Amino acid sequence: MAEVSASAAPTDKGARWLLIALLFAGTALNYVDRQVLALLKPTLEAEFGWSDTDFAHLGSVFQLSAAGALLFVGWFVDKFGVRFAYGLAVAVWSLAGICHAAARTVSQFVIARAVLAVAESVNTPAAVKAAATYLPLKERSLGLGLVNTAPNIGAILTPLLIPPLALAFGWQSAFIITGALGFIWLGFWIAGTRRLKPLIAVVPGKPVATIKWSELLSDRRSWAVIGAKALTDCVWWFLLFWTPDLFARVFRMSQAELGGPIALIYTMAALGALSSGLLFPRLIERGMSVNAARKSSMLFYAVLILPISLALTASSPWTAALLIGLALFAHQGFSTNIFGMTADIVPAARVGSVMAAGAVAGNLTGLGIIELTGWSLTNGIGYWPMFAIASGAYLAALALIQLILPRLVAEQE
Repeated sequence: MAEVSASAAPTDKGARWLLIALLFAGTALNYVDRQVLALLKPTLEAEFGWSDTDFAHLGSVFQLSAAGALLFVGWFVDKFGVRFAYGLAVAVWSLAGICHAAARTVSQFVIARAVLAVAESVNTPAAVKAAATYLPLKERSLGLGLVNTAPNIGAILTPLLIPPLALAFGWQSAFIITGALGFIWLGFWIAGTRRLKPLIAVVPGKPVATIKWSELLSDRRSWAVIGAKALTDCVWWFLLFWTPDLFARVFRMSQAELGGPIALIYTMAALGALSSGLLFPRLIERGMSVNAARKSSMLFYAVLILPISLALTASSPWTAALLIGLALFAHQGFSTNIFGMTADIVPAARVGSVMAAGAVAGNLTGLGIIELTGWSLTNGIGYWPMFAIASGAYLAALALIQLILPRLVAEQE
């Protein structure tokens, strides 16, 4: 392996934008593949006789598998680099997605779901690592904001395309077609990332320092990221996994009718991620420090999510969609700031590992809220406990960041 040094010729702007485009497309596919199961819940329930608790367990398998994988994903991305790690991950998760079509038992779905989760866990650490490695500070927030709109684009397209596809050609076709798209993306990734040059130069013949978990976990910056992800990611996983069921259960919408409200929700979420990528640079241009700009942005989004519980008392599904959409607008804005904060304050060589640790925490709390939802629905309590958690999670996350890091200091100015 080689040692990094402080001087390197920067990647040209065209190659940097191509990188952002490829990360955007890969992240969109990531969320298309993982959302197919939730949208096909009525069909799969009827075919396999699943209960709410069974469905929650399938979601938990995904979260637990991803959390376990993320213990090693940061090391994998930091060790082998973004190009190799991300390309391999997309190939594996695409194949796992296709394998869902062959599943005939719950156990077979569990295996396919677990492999999908392990491979898809590479996505976020790799994307943030790519931003820290190849994008200068002034482009990083915009780049991450654009990439962080991709889950929402995937989540917009999936409800519009998957139910009609499944109704016309059978539920298996949804898994096969979405999985195949990943292999098409892989060809573009291999060809399109060859011109990338890291901001930190590589010196041949000298080893890169090994990431030590003891150092990572003793760093307050790591815990600010981990704590913020734990408190906020559970809201994302809850809404991603259960929103189609919420509209079917509360508003009596059929599988064919779900597409419009869910597409609206994730359109608003996409705008939230993009708004964060624009807001932070504007605050910096006005003379704010990195610390003030990041925390002001986070406060703005934390306040926006407070009315989410009103969705449960809305008179129409479209009103509920607007309220949940506002919440996910806020989530994605807040989440993009966590990504940007990580790339700003954590040493570049450690970014992948810190993001992976944060994702582990987020997946575990996501597992908890998914299981809580299954229990709550089975026992007739409904959705209100999860919405109450969602409304206060972001203010709690910002308070935790402030407690751990009263002042954020960028590594690379």
